Amino acid sequence: MSDDAVEVRDVVVRYGATTAVDGVSLTMPRGRVLALLGHNGAGKTSLLQVCEGFRAADGGECRVLGLDPIDEHDALMPRLGIMLQSGGMYPWATAGELLQLFASFSANPLSPAMLIERLGLQKIAKTRFRRLSGGEQQRLSLAVALVGRPELVFLDEPTAGMDTEARHTTWQLIEELRADGVSVLLTTHLLDEAERLADDVVIMREGKVAATGAPAELTAAAGIDLLEVRAEAGLRPDVPFKVTESTPGEYAISGALDAAAIAGVLAWFARAGAQVTAVNTRRRTLEDVYLALTAGKAGAHR
Repeated sequence: MSDDAVEVRDVVVRYGATTAVDGVSLTMPRGRVLALLGHNGAGKTSLLQVCEGFRAADGGECRVLGLDPIDEHDALMPRLGIMLQSGGMYPWATAGELLQLFASFSANPLSPAMLIERLGLQKIAKTRFRRLSGGEQQRLSLAVALVGRPELVFLDEPTAGMDTEARHTTWQLIEELRADGVSVLLTTHLLDEAERLADDVVIMREGKVAATGAPAELTAAAGIDLLEVRAEAGLRPDVPFKVTESTPGEYAISGALDAAAIAGVLAWFARAGAQVTAVNTRRRTLEDVYLALTAGKAGAHR
């Protein structure tokens, strides 16, 4: 297997008779951000546990930074940063104590004081973990994941519970990590977050990969789903798509519209002798693609 940040081949994870991950393969080059998407139960967490070395796969192969995450776990862990949604923290320790503790595990840590300032943790540095809000715990968990200068960071719902300012600070940090050559594998339910941050997206459904590619590739392949035409009022376009005239002379034509379909719609207006004064299109977003691939598919896998 190659020396990518993460390479997974035909990985299978089972819990008794339930197959949570069913022959998944993916490759994540170094220095990129990969967003792993899917409903709760799609198999994301189980796949991450294999990549992080917390459980062995029941089939297939996994290499992380060129190492086997189980057999070479001790050599791999100092090179990883792992941000979990919950757990793993001493509830009675303060935020500052926890960050200093995790910094002490690294031979060349980042400055805890810098991370505290950057993530807006100054006011809670002396607050015990158990008393932090969900968003504050998330910011501290992110700082803990980064303090050891990792080569690869796993971020599980990194902005869950954060306010808008903290979310944008986190996005900026992730972009800076990529610029510094750090690889980032994140899961998120915020599709705008994935579309902004990710170089590559993997969408999972029922334990399998449903789609993979750059966000722009996935949205371009999905095509245009809304054509807006401004012309004279009261027309009845005879086209094989849904047409609504929301305000007089403003026509919204919706459906799976490729270039030929758009040309056909505009040709109808030309044949009708209508003077078209404006044409706008709306390309499908990553959220549109995600919903189309996963609608009604929230499963029972982990």
